[in-house]
Amino acid sequence: MTDLAERWLDLREFVERTTGLTRRERPAPIVPPANVAGRALMTVIAIMTFLASLTVGAVTLVSDTAGQWQSDISREITVQVMPDDGVDMAAALQTVQTIANGTPGITGASVLDDAATGRLLQPWLGTGLDLDELPVPRLVIIAIDGDSPPDFAAFAAQLTAAVPSALLDDHRAWVSRLVTMARAMVIAGLAVLTLVLVATVLTVIFATRGAMAGNRQIIEVLHFVGARSGFIAGEFQGHFLRLGLFGALGGGLAALFLFALMGLWTRTNQATPEADQISALFGSFSIGWTGYVGVVVLIATIGGLTAFTSRITVMRQLAAIDMISPVEG
Repeated sequence: MTDLAERWLDLREFVERTTGLTRRERPAPIVPPANVAGRALMTVIAIMTFLASLTVGAVTLVSDTAGQWQSDISREITVQVMPDDGVDMAAALQTVQTIANGTPGITGASVLDDAATGRLLQPWLGTGLDLDELPVPRLVIIAIDGDSPPDFAAFAAQLTAAVPSALLDDHRAWVSRLVTMARAMVIAGLAVLTLVLVATVLTVIFATRGAMAGNRQIIEVLHFVGARSGFIAGEFQGHFLRLGLFGALGGGLAALFLFALMGLWTRTNQATPEADQISALFGSFSIGWTGYVGVVVLIATIGGLTAFTSRITVMRQLAAIDMISPVEG
């Protein structure tokens, strides 16, 4: 009998004695197939991806809506003519409109008529208002050229000189608050996304260690007889990559379906107060192509992160076995 045959018999006897398997029995796989633990991990990853996708979509939605609001506000300014004793409101409004139309950088000015002013006050004062008997400020809506805006300080001084009760509102305070709110929402969304990814990594680490503990004998035998750590880690990496991708795909598609459903609901129920409120805040509730791309990137990231985390965990566990085994021997 050759040395090679003797080594093979010794190796087979060692494997059978260590694992309790005979050569006629089917050997257990390195990584367990889809089981309860695998389905549970896939479900957890799907839930994490769903929450992360909602965060990405919400941040995209708020950012786009805030940009639209900022663009709309920056294209218009208003002039309030305050009622005062001895002020001819009609003449004052006409003067403001004339000055605005003659100022460079202003593309148009329109006086908010009595009917429009009454509709603005209707939720608080009801219908049938007589604005001549109420000390209500009147508004002049002024459209400005976004590429070449006017000198607001000079325009305000000219208005004050002609109509002392006129007040210019260029909406800078609103724009500043809007930008601050949008940035705070983006930071909060990134923080939530980071926490979700960290929780996913920890879940994969525990799942990988559990899978290794359930197949410890097989892994140790393969490792001691010469199987490279990269080969064993690759088996776990492929297994957890499939779990991660399937779970992330399910969670991401569920989030995209929810956004599409909300957009469809707002478009088909535009006459209701609820849909009008949502449309006023978020427009058509569409996350746009940037949101969809972000969710797709998130799905791929979670799948790759799951596989990478599993591989690193296996490599560290095998390195720990190498450090312990000489002491035990």
